[in-house]
Amino acid sequence: MPLIPEEPQIHESAQGPRATPASGRTAPTPRPVPGPRPVAPPRPGRPGPLRPTPPAQRAPRDAAPAGPAPAAASATPQIQLIPASVEGALDAAEEAVDLLLDSGRAPGDVLVLTTGDPHPWATHELSFGEAAYWAQHDAGDDVFYADAATAGRATSRPVVVVAVNGGPEAAAATALSLAHERAGALLIVCGDPQRINGVLGAKA
Repeated sequence: MPLIPEEPQIHESAQGPRATPASGRTAPTPRPVPGPRPVAPPRPGRPGPLRPTPPAQRAPRDAAPAGPAPAAASATPQIQLIPASVEGALDAAEEAVDLLLDSGRAPGDVLVLTTGDPHPWATHELSFGEAAYWAQHDAGDDVFYADAATAGRATSRPVVVVAVNGGPEAAAATALSLAHERAGALLIVCGDPQRINGVLGAKA
């Protein structure tokens, strides 16, 4: 009785064709997300352990929000006023810093000055001595906090934020005047608008 030969091509085609995607659609390629930012990285003064400064994962400087680009050429920074009570001025300044960092501004671009009580981060760092405190300022890789009494030692930064959180009128005038000189592109002042305008107007 003759044997029927096997057909090996059946086994080869058992898996079915895979060359062409169904209905002409190409498989979607996963695209990288613009950068995970579920929570703003902890900064000085925030609860929790002090962070070692991580490599900034923010947008490059030239991708920063449309601010006064020609500010380097001009000696006058753009001024933004955020109305706040004496008690709420520091919180308003913190929110302003968060917005700056979230919009792509590098932490080392920002200097925060207080007219009344120092920022808690400044108080904590000064407990280790002035040398260590100012070494962080000189490193220039993170937001730096100073009060009106010590702010004269701070160097210029692209953005200066002032929290008018109390203190004598002279301290507010000193801090605002110094902030105006130190701000390269943007000066943000948080406090009572009448008091701030009075000081800035007197300066002008």
